[in-house]
Amino acid sequence: MMEFILKNGIVYDPANGINGEKKDIMVKDDIIVEEVSADAKVIDVTNKIVMPAGVDPHAHVAGPKLVVGRLYRPEDSRRGVTQKTKVTRAESGFSIPSCPSTGYRYSRLGYGTVVEAAMPPLEAKHTHEEIATIPNIDIPALALFGNNWFVMEYARENNIEDLSAFVSAWLKVSKGYGVKIVNPCGSEAWGWGMNVHGYNDKAPYFDVTSREVVTSLAKANEKLGLPHSIHIHPNDLGHPGNVPTTLETLDSLKNIKKSPKADIRDQVVHICHLQFHSYDGTNWRDASSGAEEVAKYINGHDHVTCDIGQVTLDETTTMTADAPMEYDLFKLSGLKWANKDIECETAAGIIPCIYSGRSPVGALQWAIGLELFLHLKNPWQVCLTTDHPNAGPFIRYPRIISWLMSNQRRMEMIENGEVHKWVQKRTTLPTLDREYDFNDIAIITRAAPAKIYGFRDRGALTPGYKADIAVYDINPNEIDPSRQYAEIEKGFSLADYTIKDGQILVKDKEIVKVKESQNIWVNVQGYEHEEQNVINKIMPFFTQYYSVKWENYPVHDHYVSNPIRVDVKR
Repeated sequence: MMEFILKNGIVYDPANGINGEKKDIMVKDDIIVEEVSADAKVIDVTNKIVMPAGVDPHAHVAGPKLVVGRLYRPEDSRRGVTQKTKVTRAESGFSIPSCPSTGYRYSRLGYGTVVEAAMPPLEAKHTHEEIATIPNIDIPALALFGNNWFVMEYARENNIEDLSAFVSAWLKVSKGYGVKIVNPCGSEAWGWGMNVHGYNDKAPYFDVTSREVVTSLAKANEKLGLPHSIHIHPNDLGHPGNVPTTLETLDSLKNIKKSPKADIRDQVVHICHLQFHSYDGTNWRDASSGAEEVAKYINGHDHVTCDIGQVTLDETTTMTADAPMEYDLFKLSGLKWANKDIECETAAGIIPCIYSGRSPVGALQWAIGLELFLHLKNPWQVCLTTDHPNAGPFIRYPRIISWLMSNQRRMEMIENGEVHKWVQKRTTLPTLDREYDFNDIAIITRAAPAKIYGFRDRGALTPGYKADIAVYDINPNEIDPSRQYAEIEKGFSLADYTIKDGQILVKDKEIVKVKESQNIWVNVQGYEHEEQNVINKIMPFFTQYYSVKWENYPVHDHYVSNPIRVDVKR
C-alpha cells in the first residue's frame, strides 16, 4: 500500500469548482482519496499549482502514418536527439518523436491521457503495437469510419440499425474508443483521383453524400450511447472559403438527440482542429479569417464542442487521413509528399510544412486559432490542441498557454513584426484583449476534454478517480501571466511532479520512473446478435476485396497494452 499527501498546493480543479484554493490532495495506491493514514508520506508543494494530469483530446501519436513520416523525414528524426539515462531510453524526433520520446515528453508536460485521433481498422494491430511502446500515458484510439465502404452503403440506404451494429462490431474488432470521420466521402473519392467539395457532394460510384454519412453515423453513435460523440474533420479542410461547409456540417446535427446513456458529455458532435476549418475568401490571395462567424455559431449551440489545432509557427510534418488535401498542399508547396491508401477504409497523406510568422498564410492561420480561443465564450466547449503534429508539435502547448494568458505578448508579436501584417488586416485578433486565467487553462487542458470523452475516472481530483496529477513550479499569487509570459511558458514546460495511477513518474522536473501504457476501448454490450448478423452479411464482400483474411483482421487481446475496457450496455 502506498499513501502520500501533496501538501499546501494551490489547486485548480474545475470539475469540482476549485479555483486556486490552497488544498491538500491525498493519494492511496492508484486513486485519490479523502483521507490517508498517519503514516502517509508528505510531499511539500507549497504555493505550487496542482491540477489533474492533462488530457489531450486529439493527437497523432501511433499508427501507420507515424511510421511512414519517420521513414521519409530523417531530417526530423535527427532533431531532439538525447542520450539514454538510467531510467529512459534515448530520444529522437521533433514533430514526429519516437514512441518512447512521445511518452516521456507528455509526462514532462504533466499529461496522463492522449487520444490517438485516427486509427484505420485495417492497421489497428500496428497502432496498438505502437501504443504499447509509448510509456506513461493512457491512449484511447478513434477508429476511422467516414470513408468505409460498408458505412457508405448503410448511409445510402438510411439503414441505421445495421450501421449501429457495424460500428459496435468494428470498435470491438479494432479495440477503438469512438467514431472518427475524416473528409467524409472525400478520401474514397481520392481512390479515383478526385475529392468532394462541400457537404452535399456524392462519393464516386456510391451515390451517397457526405451529409448522409455524417448524420447516419451521428444517429448510430447516439443509438449505441457511446461515451464520446462523433469526432469529425469536415470536408474542405484548409481551403479558403470553407466556413459555409463547416457551419452546414455542424447545423445538420443540431436536432439529433444525445443518448441519455452518454450522461457526462453534452455534445453530439466534436469538431477537431477547428482553425483549419475557419477560412473566408476564395483563394490564398484574398483569404481572411472566418473565426468570428464560426465561434458565434458554437457560442449559440451546445451540441458542439471543438479543439483548435493551434499553429505554433514551427517547421513540422502534416499527416492526415485526408489524402486529397495533402495532395493539394503538395501542389501548393512543392515539398516532398507521401501517400498511404488503406484499401476500403481510408487514405492518408504526409508532407513537411513550415509555418512562418512572417509568411502571410502562416501568420493568418496562427491568428485564426487564437481568435477562436478568444471568441469562444464557454471554455468547456473548447480544448487545447495543435492537431499534433499538423499545426505543430505538442511540446508547444506551454507556449500556446502563454499566448492565451498574455494579450501583451500577442500584441508584441503583431506590433514588432514577428507575424505578418495580414494579422492586422484580415483578422480580429488585434481587437481581442481577453486573457485566460489558470482556471480556464485547467478547463481546456483537463476538465473539458475529460468530459467531452465521457471519462468517468480522470480529468478531476475527485476522490475515487485515478491519481493522475500534475504539479507545476508556478506560484499564481506572485506572477502576472500577462507580463511574465516567459515564466508561464517555462513553468508549464516542465512539471515539477507528474503522477500517473499514483506512481510518481516525474520528480523535480526529471523523469524518475517509466510505466507501461494502457489502451482504453469501448465494448458495447447487448448487440452481439446484430453484430454477428452484420458480419455474416458483409463477409463475402470482405473476402473478395480485402487483402487479409478475416481471421487476421481483428485485434486480439494480446495486441493491446493493459486494456481498460469501457462497457456500454444496450
